[in-house]
Amino acid sequence: MGSLSKIESFSPIIDANSHILILGSIPSVQSLQEGKYYGNPRNQFWKIIYEVLGQPFQEDYGKKVQFIKEHGIAIWDVIESCHREGSLDSNIKEERPNDFNTFLKSYPRIKYVLFNGTKAHDTFRRKVGFSFEDKIFHKLPSSSPAHTMKIGNKIEEWKVLLKYTQG
Repeated sequence: MGSLSKIESFSPIIDANSHILILGSIPSVQSLQEGKYYGNPRNQFWKIIYEVLGQPFQEDYGKKVQFIKEHGIAIWDVIESCHREGSLDSNIKEERPNDFNTFLKSYPRIKYVLFNGTKAHDTFRRKVGFSFEDKIFHKLPSSSPAHTMKIGNKIEEWKVLLKYTQG
């Protein structure tokens, strides 16, 4: 058994026009090394987002960030810091949530909060709670390669994003 490393999440990708917030749990080891959200090429997040929004996939991270901002989408993580061996959510220990009270007050246009997987959803439920007024919460299947649902099925479930980008 390896040692548990203390890890911290990235700053959010957000701007004043963001009205959708997609929350993961905390970045994987590879994402942390790359300094990029969903930096593991096996993670299907970016492929799902581009497919759902009907645009050709871009490899360039800067273009990915610009793309989601153009669609009013922000990205962050539920967990601000934790201890974890490897990248699996099941190995997360001593998680501390980000400060969503302050965050959501700072970005009042955020109306839709989508969870990228069960760990993000359940940690938010336990550590933060769903008592925010005027917010709609929705749990989606994880884009992680560890979540073995076929990508086509993930894309179908993630299409709820279209309802939120248009409304």
